Amino acid sequence: MKPDFIQLNRLIMPQFIYVIDPMCSWCWAFQPASQTLKNHFPDFDWLYLMGGLAPDSEQPMPAEQQQQIQSIWKHIEQQTGTRFNHDFWTKNTPRRSTYPACRAVISAEKMHQGCGIKMIEAIQTAYYLDAKNPSEPNVLLQLASELNLNGEKFSQLLNCNEINEALETEINYSHKLGAQGFPSLFMKRNNTIYPLAYGFSSADKMISRVEEYLAGTE
Repeated sequence: MKPDFIQLNRLIMPQFIYVIDPMCSWCWAFQPASQTLKNHFPDFDWLYLMGGLAPDSEQPMPAEQQQQIQSIWKHIEQQTGTRFNHDFWTKNTPRRSTYPACRAVISAEKMHQGCGIKMIEAIQTAYYLDAKNPSEPNVLLQLASELNLNGEKFSQLLNCNEINEALETEINYSHKLGAQGFPSLFMKRNNTIYPLAYGFSSADKMISRVEEYLAGTE
């Protein structure tokens, strides 16, 4: 049986396909642009695919890698004005592991349709503004509780085979789309997929591309 998102091919309205990792700093910076797209094309459907930036790891992040990511945060701040809480690096023991956060999004969506995007937003806020570590299961469980999800069921789903397989399927499908980094955004219409952004892009550029694609498919 094909995954549900692959069967979404008979939509009357176009669909945005957004390949994202909740712990990708450029995806955090991309949030205002994606919201502008939602406002500009309110009838479009959105499909979120977890990209899986970094697999499971219990090892602390090496100091050099921590410094690299901190530099990326500062660069993004300078380039886009996006806010980051740099206290994260002194309040936590960072791990290069984003799969738990990706599984949390898939689990939340499975429990309640539409809750996946709420989990993405909760993870981003916790990570980038509240200096919490979404690589830790207890942080994800806290966020699930704040979203009024059943904690016991959420914990069971978080590491079950079904959710692991769903994540692998989404990662593989993202690769087939040509997404090699995050964020990556595509538009699907009449079974044709059009690229809008490979990496960070402004809302104006993406809106122009969407309108060009729509004009070309009339």
